[in-house]
Amino acid sequence: VQLQASGGGSVQAGGSLRLSCAYSGSYHSISSMGWYRQAPGKEREMVARMTIRGDTNYAASVRDRFTIARDTAKKTVYLHMNSLQPEDTATYYCTVDAFENGKGWSPGRSFSSWGQGTQVTVSS
Repeated sequence: VQLQASGGGSVQAGGSLRLSCAYSGSYHSISSMGWYRQAPGKEREMVARMTIRGDTNYAASVRDRFTIARDTAKKTVYLHMNSLQPEDTATYYCTVDAFENGKGWSPGRSFSSWGQGTQVTVSS
């Protein structure tokens, strides 16, 4: 699965951005998708995840400010970010967990794909 993230940019504190991640390629099915971020000098951390059933999970620091969503028809995952703060500054990565095509109609092995990252900078 190939992922193309977009939508990053520079905003002032309190502003909003919407990140998009378009996925494509050959796969049997997708099990979950998510957004992670990595700030300079810090480890990559989970921001938001969504299962294919629609169950969501958010980092405590972004809950009530960020929303993960998907458009299955467009094969796109979104991250709506509101009330952005300087501590949200990071490179944001999208990821998809999927199954390879197996024998016949069955799923094959599971795998994860990552996008190239999009920079979000929030100034105070």
